[in-house]
Amino acid sequence: MSSIESLVNEIKKDLFSNQLDNTFVTQTSAYDIAWLAMIPCNNQEEANGPMFESCLNWILNNQNEQGYWGELSSNGENNLPNICTLPTTLACMVALKKWNVGESHITKGLKFIHANMDTLLKENSQCFPHWFIVVFPSILQLAKAQGLEIIFVNGSKRLLSHIIMKKKALLESEKLNYDQPHLEYLEKLSNSDVYICVNEEDEVFKNLYEENGSLYQSLSATAQAFMATGNKKYLMSIVQKYPNGVPSRFPVDEELKMLCMIDNIQRMGLAKHFEKEIEQILDQIYNNYQINLQNNNNNNNSEEETSYLPEKLFKDSLAFRLLRMQGYKINQGSFCWFVHQPQIKDYIAKNKKHFTYVMYNVYRATDLMFNGESEMEEARSFSRDFLLNNNNYLSLFPALQKVIEHELNVPWFARLEHLDHRLWIELNQSLPLFVGKSQFYWLSYMQNDKLTQLAVQNYEYRQSIYRKELEDLKRWSKEKGLVDIGFGREKTTYSYFASAASSSNLLPYETFLRLIVAKCSIVITVADDFYDEEASLSELQILTEAIQRWDAKNLDGPSKIIFEALDDLWKETFHSWMMESLWSRSSNLPSMDKYLEVGMLSIGAHILVLHAASLGCPTLPSEMLGPINGQYENITKLLMATTRLLNDIQSYQKEREVGKMNYTLLHFNENPSGQIEDSIDFVKEILREKKKEFLENVVMDIGFNNYNMPRTMKLLHLSCLNVFHMFFNSCNLFDTKTAIIEDIMRAIYIPLIGHQQQEEETSPILMPLPLQENKKMKKKIEIVKVNACVNEINYMKQQDGIGISFVGRQAPNRNYNTSFGWSTKGFASHNLRLCFM
Repeated sequence: MSSIESLVNEIKKDLFSNQLDNTFVTQTSAYDIAWLAMIPCNNQEEANGPMFESCLNWILNNQNEQGYWGELSSNGENNLPNICTLPTTLACMVALKKWNVGESHITKGLKFIHANMDTLLKENSQCFPHWFIVVFPSILQLAKAQGLEIIFVNGSKRLLSHIIMKKKALLESEKLNYDQPHLEYLEKLSNSDVYICVNEEDEVFKNLYEENGSLYQSLSATAQAFMATGNKKYLMSIVQKYPNGVPSRFPVDEELKMLCMIDNIQRMGLAKHFEKEIEQILDQIYNNYQINLQNNNNNNNSEEETSYLPEKLFKDSLAFRLLRMQGYKINQGSFCWFVHQPQIKDYIAKNKKHFTYVMYNVYRATDLMFNGESEMEEARSFSRDFLLNNNNYLSLFPALQKVIEHELNVPWFARLEHLDHRLWIELNQSLPLFVGKSQFYWLSYMQNDKLTQLAVQNYEYRQSIYRKELEDLKRWSKEKGLVDIGFGREKTTYSYFASAASSSNLLPYETFLRLIVAKCSIVITVADDFYDEEASLSELQILTEAIQRWDAKNLDGPSKIIFEALDDLWKETFHSWMMESLWSRSSNLPSMDKYLEVGMLSIGAHILVLHAASLGCPTLPSEMLGPINGQYENITKLLMATTRLLNDIQSYQKEREVGKMNYTLLHFNENPSGQIEDSIDFVKEILREKKKEFLENVVMDIGFNNYNMPRTMKLLHLSCLNVFHMFFNSCNLFDTKTAIIEDIMRAIYIPLIGHQQQEEETSPILMPLPLQENKKMKKKIEIVKVNACVNEINYMKQQDGIGISFVGRQAPNRNYNTSFGWSTKGFASHNLRLCFM
């Protein structure tokens, strides 16, 4: 933990000390530096040196040991450079050769080119990046003009001919339409192409320059244009701003950069470490948003320069998501403006390579949809269709492709944040650093080694806590007799995994509260099975009455075990279980409304969140922790209803077989002329509307009893819904034995830095055979889609470890820094606290 805190302080100093003028998250581009280094002083070819000598010096000081300039590959364990290092290395050598310096660097670079070009070309022959196709032949021509002799073997010659043909086809199809951002790749053209372009379309070309003098914010394109036309605006300012190496694009939208940084921090599970800084930045961005609205400066009309559409829509959608999730009042129109403009939608559809990552973020923004937001519905449909039909460009970025597929296949409500953090950290570890010339150049804003290092340490520190807590919980279940009760589902591991993985950001290190939720889940599962499957009506009547009296007299066996883990809050839940047992054992069917009224209680979701809240926050008014005149706080009621409906959509078949009632079955029973699929669709529609209302209650200050519920408690409600949605998304995972073991392994046991089995720390749960047989696995970053519903795999049961007892441990210190704070007060009884501690 001390290492984590030290790194957090270091990052805060680097990243937030001067947030509007820092280069901490701006990646250096060797390719663009090379183009600036080629420019002669005063743009006179007879000049004795370069205009930007610092760029030339950067090239001399930053050659990789293997001889190349650029970045490593994202998809190989051999640590090979990626294909973009070929034109980058050639461009750097051209700059050195032009000024007759760095002979040894050129020699080393040529050795790298000759040793690796054939391999890199063959590996990428099925899917060359667009930028590579249009740039590589021109860089080769430029290298030849400078006297650099590049030797091709037979295979490379054939592939080069293929690349040249593809470039010609691309240029002919594009026809340099100046209404589109083709000229950001101006250096892709040969010198003669550039001069023809400038001479024949001089006025059009000049108009392409922005007010600051750049050409589509691309340094390499601006450098080439400057050498062709003598326009030297803005180049001096960027070299002065970035003396240690320029980025691929300039100027940079500082607000967008900070939004990307915050998004990255949150998605890697680091938000708790930077809460104050994130709040300050978002507050400033929201204030700017409000000022723009008041001044009517939010220009969303169709006449806006189309080359800026990707960046604008990306920024608007990202800002919307971050601000709304933080509780700011922001209108759907802030990013849905494009849905009413057919010409913009048509432009997006025709320029997919520029909008893939944009539409991914538009789709993510629509996760936060409230009731009545029809523009969001349209934006979601449009962005989803776009992404589903855009695999060609995504195939160039396999790690990002998996993240987008995960986004489309697994609803946001059904994802556990701890596993989502892992997926995003793995993406950060797997992306090529050079993305400035791609449609995903915004990804460069999140590429920071220190943040990734912190994310890995933070994730694996949590894993160490989770492993210990799970052992404690298994010991508790054993001692209480819940493991060996002899019937029903033993879900200790599932319950703990759900509690930990859904609240890793909310409760990062709060052992006590996390275990409270897990223990409640275990007791609910055992008790529910006892009422559904095991006991006679007379046994259930005796147990239910005992719960109402809170008196264990005359109880023994399973009834006594269950009773000893209960509190007053559970009385109504046990009563609801009793009601359901009576319905299932008689011919009297309840109405759908009556069933839902009882079923909202019997699902037990309110127990999970309200127990944790009552034990963790001494200042919460009692009105938030239980029913007032029969009514819970609205957010709690919505949680109870949505979790019940989620269960009833997936479990109707099983419950029909055992003769138990279900909301889906009741609707089917009341509509005998329909199909069961019609009843499922009916329930799903109710569920959709309730989830939107629930989300609005989570992020906005809305309360049924007009109380301002703490944000942490709201997020606890959200994490509970995430758990139920995960278990009942597309099948009933909770009743399976092994379906989520892969996720449990990745959440608790498998380290991020490699998938090797640790010698001294074997898993105490069901382990897959490959991990047991291969304890010396190669270190390899592997992007695996987080499961929402996976096929069951055969696993070998491993005997449980003994673990360390949680019984009798002292309560956390009152100064312990938790999200809720510590309290032994609240409505939870003394009996419950003793049992759960």
